[in-house]
Amino acid sequence: MSSEKKNILIVHNYYQIPGGEDTVVANEKGMLEEYGHKVILYSRSNAELKELSMLKKLMLPVTTIFNPKTYKEIKRLIKTEDIEIVHVHNTLNLISPAVYYAARAMHIPVVQTIHNFRLLCPGATFYKDGHICEDCVKYGLKCAVKYSCYRGNRIQTLACVISTWFHRMTGIYGKINYICLTEFNKNKLLELKQVKSNQVFIKPNFTYEPINKNETADIYLFIGRIEEIKGLPILLEAFKKMPNRYLKVAGTGTKFEEYKQRKSNNIEFLGYLQRNEIQQLLRRTKAVVVTSQWYETFGMIVVEAFASGVPVIVGDIGNVGGLVDDGINGVKFKYDSSDALVSAVERFESLDHELLCKNAYRKYKEYFNKERNYEMLQKIYDEVIKEQKF
Repeated sequence: MSSEKKNILIVHNYYQIPGGEDTVVANEKGMLEEYGHKVILYSRSNAELKELSMLKKLMLPVTTIFNPKTYKEIKRLIKTEDIEIVHVHNTLNLISPAVYYAARAMHIPVVQTIHNFRLLCPGATFYKDGHICEDCVKYGLKCAVKYSCYRGNRIQTLACVISTWFHRMTGIYGKINYICLTEFNKNKLLELKQVKSNQVFIKPNFTYEPINKNETADIYLFIGRIEEIKGLPILLEAFKKMPNRYLKVAGTGTKFEEYKQRKSNNIEFLGYLQRNEIQQLLRRTKAVVVTSQWYETFGMIVVEAFASGVPVIVGDIGNVGGLVDDGINGVKFKYDSSDALVSAVERFESLDHELLCKNAYRKYKEYFNKERNYEMLQKIYDEVIKEQKF
């Protein structure tokens, strides 16, 4: 691994509702700066959409595909900051894939971290009508338009489909490099035929180790977006069947008020919490409960729980299920069954909690710490820069 310090441009389009991607961007930027690299962050926020003029709103279907402002500004930054590599996280809606073309025009390699499945599924989740759906891979992107898979809006879905189709046709997806968070994600990405295996690297996310570890554990905790796709119906139904188990629900989303009305006396909705508030809450958490109904691309909350020495109860689906070792640092259950979740909690209560906590922290130290992650990221950067072809 090269010890040479680099000039790195990180590119990220923030969503209107904060999420795990934002945490990853902040963590990686901070880590690279700690190790002496020069890091420039080019960012936009979808919160800006509310402030756009009518003309710019009308132009969104075009600028979502290719934003000339992004193209111009990225080229300028590469030149003025002497950028050696561009690391992209999210480009939707305001940045657009124009960043790829700008970097290539300046002969600078690009690494794109895959945080979702949007290159294959316009809805980004492989999830539709309460179940896993991979129709766009099997039958083409037209399926997404038929079912209005992006935000339930057919026009917006069509714009996403046109964008994906356009950039597939230009071949740009075959000219950049990718970081997938798991082997599962890499295999999914390789279903996009223009992407070859040697363009794809595997590196999990990491989190910083909290100063204070788990202390008095007396609550179960859910952290995430308050949406159906995160399994809120199953979560709430299960804990209603366990009135002696106390659940706190942290997060916000479009279904927040609806699900809040379904709560019982042993369930408390906390709304959006700052990172330090979540860390304080984890100190009193018996187990984090993850009820996602889609593959997820990683499961950052699992790693954050492990870093605090908190075991995890998780559904056996996709990536989140793969992070937990059943009976060792948590418990798995059939992801789409509230009765299975109840049984998992009962089984969890019968296990040695202190040992589960120790094992959770041990897995964090072995796989998801800052030092190991930095070595992996540096190795990826070095290889991409060495092998760059234009």
